[in-house]
Amino acid sequence: MQTNKTQPALNIAAVERDTGLSKDTLRVWERRYGFPTPARDANGDRLYALEQVEKLRLIRRLLDQGRRPAKIVARTTEELMQEIEALQSTPTNESSTAFSEADFLQLVRLHRHAELRSSLQQMLLRQGLQRFVADTIAALNVAVGQAWLRGELDVPEEHFYSEQVQNVLRNAIGSQPGPGGTPRILLTTFPEELHALGLLMVEAMLVPEGAACISLGTQTPLADIRSAALAGRIDVVALSFSSAYPLRQALEGLPRLRQMLAPEVALWAGGTAIQGKEGRLEGIRVVASLDDAVTALNEWRAAHPA
Repeated sequence: MQTNKTQPALNIAAVERDTGLSKDTLRVWERRYGFPTPARDANGDRLYALEQVEKLRLIRRLLDQGRRPAKIVARTTEELMQEIEALQSTPTNESSTAFSEADFLQLVRLHRHAELRSSLQQMLLRQGLQRFVADTIAALNVAVGQAWLRGELDVPEEHFYSEQVQNVLRNAIGSQPGPGGTPRILLTTFPEELHALGLLMVEAMLVPEGAACISLGTQTPLADIRSAALAGRIDVVALSFSSAYPLRQALEGLPRLRQMLAPEVALWAGGTAIQGKEGRLEGIRVVASLDDAVTALNEWRAAHPA
């Protein structure tokens, strides 16, 4: 089917950027669910009518609320809008859904695994993955750190907290649709940086935007980062530096890694240890916050149009 030249339409790369749904996901849904139904241009490339793109945006919002593709892709735009409106208007019982930092810290102290995980899952479903990470988990990280400094939590409790949050985030990231598009982002830390939670939080912000994230975990030697970037045809190398990481080592290692990477590979660095150090890291994008990670992604895409 040829597209009507008078009707505005977007190609598949533009739809991927607009909705955060990868090209592979769009093709799979087309075969499996019969939607979307793109037209074709003179070269046989897919073109998506704007009303289909709007429906895809609604589907994406419901996916972020925990809905499964098989349950919602075949619905009409009106039905999707009604479900979103119902979610937004559903009153919450504060006595049963509110989850204060004090309640949370008590569960951590008591190692109440099932209750802690259930509470985190409920917040994830209410907020969606990105807001859950940027608002709730970021605030809870601070609360746990302050409680540790006050002597209210010991190292085992801090590890317990970190492990529970990481499990929830890994499951949530794994449930996101499709394998991701561009850019291909390599996530890791320098040697001696043991904290993996920051990497997962950044991944949770970027995967819903359609980026392809490949994590090497923590403590990767610089030479191995370079090799992995080359072998994986990586577009961006992203590193996390917690407050425990020595600033001097970060400021020495990042320029060295920048020289080791190909010029076309972007280097991003974020985390408490290097905040405000942009002027000392030429050629490196310092990510100031979790929301700024999405800004960095959009900047990269603007500089690398499909």
